[in-house]
Formats: sequence, structure tokens, C-alpha cells
Amino acid sequence: MFRATYLMLPVFCLFSLLMLSCHGAGNAEDTLAEESSDRHPPTGDFVQTMQKHLDAVTNRDLVALKSTMAPTGEMQLILPGTEIINTVDGFMDYHKAWFSDSTWTFETKILNTRVGRDMGMAITEIIYREPDRDGQPYWNRMIVSYDLQNISGKWYIVKDHASSIAKSTDGQ
Repeated sequence: MFRATYLMLPVFCLFSLLMLSCHGAGNAEDTLAEESSDRHPPTGDFVQTMQKHLDAVTNRDLVALKSTMAPTGEMQLILPGTEIINTVDGFMDYHKAWFSDSTWTFETKILNTRVGRDMGMAITEIIYREPDRDGQPYWNRMIVSYDLQNISGKWYIVKDHASSIAKSTDGQ
């Protein structure tokens, strides 16, 4: 009897390994299903919203700009040397005043993005120019990070954080 039990041990171990590997294959399929495109909104929609936002600023288009803002009213605008603006209304008021000056230009480039199911972020480079500030041309090269939130299947800007990298007035 001892010998029969001893001979069955390798068969039992092999059967157990086979069962575990089959169970593991099921988990791999579940993992793949979780990572399918059904779980994550299309990245193209994210980039399209981001580009629409940047174009709206470049073109001073308040209607297009507002369409990229969260319908919940959530928004944070963080600029150097200013307090945080914490609402869509505050963001729009700031831009309405800024857009009234027609002399500046705004060049944008999306450097990279990271998109999840509900939140994503974009890093952009922006060159802001004025033809005349205190008698001299002015420029400001910035890196601006944006957070976007997916609300009911649509992406909206919820944070804009600008950092100046170099300005024409540096060293003056």
C-alpha cells in the first residue's frame, strides 16, 4: 500500500500543476479583457479635446474654449505669480479679459500624453509672444500641464498649470 501511494504522488503533482496552469490561463484571459479598448476611452478623443482647447486659446474663441470645460464647473488654473482660479466661470472670466488684447500670439505643441479610463494628462510646450511690451518684443516659453477628466464618455479640461521656462526679459 505504501508503494502504491508513493507511485501516485508524481501523478497527483502533475495533475495539480496541470489544473493550476489551466486556472492561470483563465486569469490571463480575464486580464486581457480588462485591458481591452472597452475599458479605456479612445486616446484620439483625448488628444482631439486637448487640441481643440489649445486652438481655442490660439484663436481667442471663447465658445470653443468653454466647450472643453467640465460641465461640473470643476477647473483649476495655476499660473506663475497668481492665486489659483478654481472654477470654470473664473477660468472663462480670466480668458475673456485676456482675449480682449488682440496683439499676442500663442504657438502650441503637445509633447506627450498619458490617458487612463477616467483621467488623463497632457504636457504641452507653448510660446507666448507680444509684439511690444515696454517698447520691446516679448516672448515666454512655457511648459503647461493639463489634466482632463472623462465625464460620461467625453473628455474635459479640469486643470491647467503653466510654468515659465524662459522669457525674453530673463536677465534684465
